[in-house]
Amino acid sequence: MSVVEQMLARYQGATPAVQTHAWREIVQEIALAGLNRGGFFDKAAFYGGTCLRIFHRLPRFSEDLDFSLLKPDPGFTLEPWLLPLQNEFRAFGLEAEVTQKQKSVETAIVSAFLKQSSGVYQLQVDGKKSIKIKLEVDTDPPLGFSTDEQLLLLPYSFYTKCFSLSDLFAGKMHALMYRTWKTRVKGRDWFDFEWYVRSGHSLHLAHFELRARQSGDLSTEAISLTPENFLVLLKQRIAVLDINAAKHDVEPFLRDASALDIWSTQYFTQLADMIKFV
Repeated sequence: MSVVEQMLARYQGATPAVQTHAWREIVQEIALAGLNRGGFFDKAAFYGGTCLRIFHRLPRFSEDLDFSLLKPDPGFTLEPWLLPLQNEFRAFGLEAEVTQKQKSVETAIVSAFLKQSSGVYQLQVDGKKSIKIKLEVDTDPPLGFSTDEQLLLLPYSFYTKCFSLSDLFAGKMHALMYRTWKTRVKGRDWFDFEWYVRSGHSLHLAHFELRARQSGDLSTEAISLTPENFLVLLKQRIAVLDINAAKHDVEPFLRDASALDIWSTQYFTQLADMIKFV
């Protein structure tokens, strides 16, 4: 059995929709392996929903690969890692192409919550299915975060530098509270919020504050955040949440959508009161 077949075997008997997600996840893991082989994680750390999915067993699938440099570097380019990425995929009989995407002001602020300081790339892999994955690298990260080395066993054993869970939680809450879409509610953010609270993970409030101030969502003149005034802001966001739209967004990424039956304004408000801070 090849390594790719071994990776696919984890999803044996899954529905066609889940198999598509599974193939995307395998591509994500091979991409991490290629970046690791090229030494990428000496300069950057992995974060976001896909990090949660791969290393912390978040029970939903995720689409993109999000990274943050360990320190600001406005001249950063992914160019030195393109060949290691392509070589990694070729080693598994797959062809990969990475292209840099151009951002517009509208894309950066409204549609995709991308920072102008981010480098955005598209990875296309042709194999069992043709898969396109967005790679985003934050080249001007708000600091004050810590990292952990997380072990991945397939496609081979290696460590990936990842944001710590409390800082991942902070980044997720920044996205949940301030991400703006034209016509959509990002229900995946709310699913992840629920998972963090249910799993008992703490939120690094100071890192959330640094992110919110850098993005301009918190005034630099505002007083320092406390758990109390953070919860006021969060509950204001919960009060205007379109629950049905949030469910509709996240359902395609779940094996069992019945987990969403409990979702309501009251439920998320109660979850907010259960957040632990660090």
